[in-house]
Amino acid sequence: MVSIPHTGGSHSSVVDLFPIKHLAAPEVRELPEPPATFRHVIGPGIVAAGVGMASGEFILFPYIASQVGLVFVWAAFVGLATQYFLNMEIERYTLATGETALTGFSRYWRHWGLLFAIMAYFANLWPGWATSSATLITYLVGGNRVPIAVGILFLIGIVLTMTPVVYQALEKIEMVKVAAILLLIVVGGVAAIGATAWADSPRIITEAGVPHQELGFALLLGALAFAGAGGGQNLCQSNWIRDKGFGMGAYVPRIVSPVTGQPEAAPSTGFVFEPTRENLDRWRRWWRFANLEQLSTFVLISFLTIFFTSLLAYATVFGREGLSSDISFLKVEGDALNESVGGWFGTFFWIIGALSLFAAALGIVDYTSRLGADVLKTAYLKSTNESKIYFGLVWGLVGIGVIVLLSGLTQPLILLVISAVTGGLMMFFYSALLLLINRRVLPREIRPSAVRVVALIWAFVLFGFLSALTFNEQIRKLFEG
Repeated sequence: MVSIPHTGGSHSSVVDLFPIKHLAAPEVRELPEPPATFRHVIGPGIVAAGVGMASGEFILFPYIASQVGLVFVWAAFVGLATQYFLNMEIERYTLATGETALTGFSRYWRHWGLLFAIMAYFANLWPGWATSSATLITYLVGGNRVPIAVGILFLIGIVLTMTPVVYQALEKIEMVKVAAILLLIVVGGVAAIGATAWADSPRIITEAGVPHQELGFALLLGALAFAGAGGGQNLCQSNWIRDKGFGMGAYVPRIVSPVTGQPEAAPSTGFVFEPTRENLDRWRRWWRFANLEQLSTFVLISFLTIFFTSLLAYATVFGREGLSSDISFLKVEGDALNESVGGWFGTFFWIIGALSLFAAALGIVDYTSRLGADVLKTAYLKSTNESKIYFGLVWGLVGIGVIVLLSGLTQPLILLVISAVTGGLMMFFYSALLLLINRRVLPREIRPSAVRVVALIWAFVLFGFLSALTFNEQIRKLFEG
């Protein structure tokens, strides 16, 4: 084996870099050969974009544009750029080890993974996405959004339970969703956004601002944190690239349905490779593929969607008197599109929005349950089948969501802000932990560069600062109330 230099002593193997107090050491194997063409690695970024095209893209940023114009759209670029670096550091650890980032955190403190899994579960107890989808459905066919949202939650549970291989189904669903949204962008860009709105788009830069007095820090933090993904979804990049077979994740079995497929429990710890010349050559190709896949799918698609939906809201409803400060602005926007373009386009807008938010809710229940199942299997329930833990958590989210809806807490915007603020706090914590594990555990040859280290420090400072501002604002409101 190759000797690996490391600050703090010499090591005979890359395995010796791993803390093994709480978890067993990983197994040494060769890094698998990357695919010959880029198209074979496309998938996780589209899943991330598809799941992430929800609150930020269809509700929070368009809502902000409907209230104050285009002055905050710049934050989408900042949020996506920050999340790109976060996602790639999450992927770095999993490409190199086959373990999730949560498992890496748990090597230093056994309960780190559990803490993040609980925070992700708490953030997504509030079924804001399902309620939002149900609300748009009522614009199409009428009815009460609560029973529709309850039906959506049960449908999600059934789909995730009956699918033979969960990731494959999720990838196909999110690809269809992304294609539908891109179609909406093309048609809307030509038919619905007038010359005046296009001419005003430079205001995104020239009049950039932080309208906290009008909208509050909680909403703005939610929009920035959920630009593209946010919170626990970023951590699930580990699970998605493992299921796609990236790097050392190729050795890890996938979650399959205990009803229609063969259950396989993933091993509790991962696999590592020695930094030989051959392995490092494969690593460079894997890393290049992974970065390109994230940039060309997650970042590009997410930014185009936020820009378009914000511009569409600006072109149709900004400046209207009596515009509601809740999700009903989408009803006004759809009606305005029907008037300006034709009766078909507003309906098309609501259909795409409803399908998009349903697919987002599906992905959110999936990733929240994946994170919890991985943590529980790895550190606490080692003899239990991971697939069964996963499906138990899926139906737990469905059940709690139904209880929340029946209790009367059904306003989507409030639910989404609760989720987003919790997600921002999670990102503050795991930005620092990613820096810890990728600088200490991985071989020197594949650790993050200085630029990537600075990006992680930026994420830590950004989300810490915004979380502190939001907390201070809510405390002030509490005492004023």
